[in-house]
Amino acid sequence: MKGQYAVLRILIAGFLLYVAWPFIPKSVTSIEQLFWGSWLFLFLLVIGANIASLLQMIQPPIMEQKREKQRKTYNH
Repeated sequence: MKGQYAVLRILIAGFLLYVAWPFIPKSVTSIEQLFWGSWLFLFLLVIGANIASLLQMIQPPIMEQKREKQRKTYNH
């Protein structure tokens, strides 16, 4: 189940790139080019992090980790 979230995030990021791609070549001013450059950088960051998560190069987020029940003992 932990791989499903990573695949879902990759698919959502790919869809957003699909929607944004026609507008990227139309950027004329330097501020627009800076915006699209930073947007593409963040896109690559999201894709890279999720691929690393799929390949188990990094630990998955807390919500995806298995909860191990630990018995807590309190000595008073």
